Amino acid sequence: MKKPVVDYREFRFSRINDPAFSHLKLLWGWVVYFILFFLTENLIPAEKCHVIHCRLDDLIPFNEFFLIFYVSWYFLIIGSLLYFMLYDIDSFRKLSIFIMITQAVAMAVYILYPSRQDLRPLFFERNNILTQLMALIYAFDTNTGVFPSLHVAYSLGIASVWWKKKDTAVLWRIFVVLLAVVISIATTFVKQHSALDVLGAVPVALLAEYLIYRRKLFEKKTPSTV
Repeated sequence: MKKPVVDYREFRFSRINDPAFSHLKLLWGWVVYFILFFLTENLIPAEKCHVIHCRLDDLIPFNEFFLIFYVSWYFLIIGSLLYFMLYDIDSFRKLSIFIMITQAVAMAVYILYPSRQDLRPLFFERNNILTQLMALIYAFDTNTGVFPSLHVAYSLGIASVWWKKKDTAVLWRIFVVLLAVVISIATTFVKQHSALDVLGAVPVALLAEYLIYRRKLFEKKTPSTV
């Protein structure tokens, strides 16, 4: 089995600033995000939001089977961050910072230009485990704060980091890129996002890409072992 580059058994909160563990501070970005997510979801009324819609949205039918790909996004994020945290700290930093940049930009847009989409079906034509799960997601995740889509932006970031990881099998890198594309498309088929939300995520992801890989912001040397 591949040996982790950091022995997390030695981690203590008192050592969070040690070079071996300082990358874990990036996880605080998720705490900030969830706080802002809760505030934007609950404090900005839907009637104050701009409706995001285009003609393409009307041509895309609801299909609950795309929920499989939509939900795979959660496993892709958690799996990628966990893998990088164990075996590639530099990639962990890059992906974490990519996510934080897209979070910051998206949250700013959600506050300055509140958005919503009214694409969700009034009822499901089929009753199955997927539509039942879809109903739960609709209840938890409101139809506000949709432009740009963080679902898409994160997927692009994950694909970018994996694609640049040259010590990884080519087939795996291709698989992750294709999965990211299908996940992005899936957001429109489960009516969680407008096609405009998907397009809006692209420049946000490109901004993060530029800052991380062109300007090389926040770049630090990765500790080899502990």
